[in-house]
Amino acid sequence: MSEAKLRAEGLRAVLHGAEILRGVDLEVSAGQVVGVIGPNGAGKSTLFRTLVGEIAAQAGRVWIGSREVTKLALWERARMGLGYVPQTPSVLFDLSVADNIRTFERIAHATPERLTERAARLHLEERLDVKASDLSGGERRRLELLRALIAQPKVLVCDEPLLGVDPALARRVLELLREHAQRGAAVLIADHRLGATLTVCDVALLLVDGRVELCAPPEEFSSHPAVVRRTLQ
Repeated sequence: MSEAKLRAEGLRAVLHGAEILRGVDLEVSAGQVVGVIGPNGAGKSTLFRTLVGEIAAQAGRVWIGSREVTKLALWERARMGLGYVPQTPSVLFDLSVADNIRTFERIAHATPERLTERAARLHLEERLDVKASDLSGGERRRLELLRALIAQPKVLVCDEPLLGVDPALARRVLELLREHAQRGAAVLIADHRLGATLTVCDVALLLVDGRVELCAPPEEFSSHPAVVRRTLQ
């Protein structure tokens, strides 16, 4: 396995006086998709927000490649090649789909590409003139993912990438995430659709009460008693 591009050791986080993460270790290597799965309230979003720098770690350390980034802000981690799709909406609501894409192309200094071809990757080519505020939840989600991929991040962290996405298009979203990993990126995702998530993962982590309870390849993960007990009842 190649060197980890995203790594955390002993990660702890506190929100509103409550300890949410209780010593999380994880590792995502280049070319790998790792899925974080767990019941509501397990701490998945807090874990992702701590990894990207939105929340300060109470204890533990985070690395991107060989550099420790525990004390760095989100924008500093982004400059190092981190891409982040949060669970909460992040589109520019007052701009059209086309202008959202163009704006992010400029920010990311992306390789020029025809707008319709770029948008077609997630079936948004017929929505280019629509304001982001008028998109459905699933369309906004696809736009957020498309923008994140434009920058070709070395590390991509996606919290609920299938949120609101029609099941018919969920497979395409997962294909793009897998393709991005195959180009050498480290991809970390969390989603409630257990079956769909496991189809794209190389490794899955079961997060329960802020701790990693299981780390296994997908073929072992889905049938493990801890997963059946915690997430499939």
